[in-house]
Amino acid sequence: MKRLRAFFYVQHLLGIGHLARASRIAAALVDDGFDVTVVTGGAPIAGFPGVGVKSVALPPVTSGDEGFSGLVDLQGKSVDDDFKKRRSEMLLQAFRDCRPDIVIVEAFPFGRRQMRFELLPLIEVINATSPRPLLATSVRDILQERVKPGRNEETVDLINRHFDLVMVHGDPAFATIDKTFPLAGAIRAEVTYTGLVAAPPSPVASERFDVLVSVGGGAAGKSLVSSTIAAARNANNAWKWCLITGPNLPKDEFDAIARDATPGLSVFRFREDFASLLTGARLSVSQAGYNTVCDVLRAGCRSLLVPFAAGAETEQTVRALMLEELGLATVLMEKDLTPEGLAQAIEQALARPRPTAHRLDLEGARRSAQILRERYRTWSLKVGPDFGKVQTDDRR
Repeated sequence: MKRLRAFFYVQHLLGIGHLARASRIAAALVDDGFDVTVVTGGAPIAGFPGVGVKSVALPPVTSGDEGFSGLVDLQGKSVDDDFKKRRSEMLLQAFRDCRPDIVIVEAFPFGRRQMRFELLPLIEVINATSPRPLLATSVRDILQERVKPGRNEETVDLINRHFDLVMVHGDPAFATIDKTFPLAGAIRAEVTYTGLVAAPPSPVASERFDVLVSVGGGAAGKSLVSSTIAAARNANNAWKWCLITGPNLPKDEFDAIARDATPGLSVFRFREDFASLLTGARLSVSQAGYNTVCDVLRAGCRSLLVPFAAGAETEQTVRALMLEELGLATVLMEKDLTPEGLAQAIEQALARPRPTAHRLDLEGARRSAQILRERYRTWSLKVGPDFGKVQTDDRR
C-alpha cells in the first residue's frame, strides 16, 4: 500500500483549539500510515503538533485583539508586507519539499481570512502541480456566523473552484454545517462528517477537585479567571478549587494570580493531564471551545459553560446553548459573569445530577484518517495519474 503524504496547514491565533484539533487528526493520520507534515503559524506550544509528525514552523503571528482585527508578531508589532512575503515563500517551499498527495487546510475558507496572503498563493501552486494533490478543508461543526455581505458567497466560490472535500468535524446528530453556514447547500465539493475530534479516553484522575476551572489557551477569558479567584476567596465551604489559566496568559499576570490565590485554590498554567482531571471533577467550569467541550463530553462530568462572546463571536454561544438543551451542560452568559454570578451558577450546577450518558460520536480523529484515505483512492482513480492543472468546473 502506498504511503500517502499529507500536508496539513493550521494557524492558531488567540487560543490553542485549532492547533489541538489539528494535532489530534495528524496523530490519527500517522497511526493510519500517513507521512504527515504539519505547518504551524502561531506561537509555539509545547507538545504540539505531536510525536511522529514532521513540523514546519512559520514565523509566528497572533491576533492583535479578541476581535481578530489584525495580525501581530509575538512582540505585539503589526506584521508588514515583507513579513507576509517571507511567510508565504516559506509555506510554498514547505509544500514543494513535501510533495504531498493530500493537502489539508484548517478552517479556510470558512475562517482565517487574515491568512489569504499566503493561502491563496498556496492554492494557486496546488492547482498548477502535476499530479495535483487532493485539497481538503478541515472545519469544526459550528462556525462563526458572518454578518458582512458577500462573505459567505466568497467562501462558497473558493470551495467550488478549488476544494475537493469539506471535512466537518462533528456528529450530524448534534449539528450540521447548515445551522451556522446558510449557503451550505450551494457547496459542490463533497461534504462529509467525521464525528467530534476528541482525545482518547483518559486514565483515572490523580487528583480530585470539586470545581475545575479552565480557560483554554488563556489569551481570552481573563474575566473568567478574575471571577474564579474572587468566587473561591468568598466561598464559605471546604471545596477544592483548581484554576488552569492556559499557556498564553502573560507570565507576570500568572505570577500575580498564583501569589494572591486563596489556600483552597490550586493555580496552574497548564496541565497535561487536564482530560484526566475532568474524570474526577465534580464540576468543570470553562468556556465553550470545541476541544474543551470534547474533553468534557468524554469525561461525562457536570459542566458549566461560559461561552466566549467578545468581538461578536457566536460559535461558542451556539455550542453551549445546544449542549444545555440536551441536558449536557448549564450555561452562564459572559455578560452575566461576575464573582457573585459565577458562585451562584456553580452552586446550581453542582446541585444537578451528573449528565446522563450521551451517544455523540467522539472518534472524529480516527475517522478523518479513514475518510482521507478512502477519498484519495476514489479521487485519484477518477482524475488519473497525469491529472494536473484543470478547469475547475470539470473537476468534479
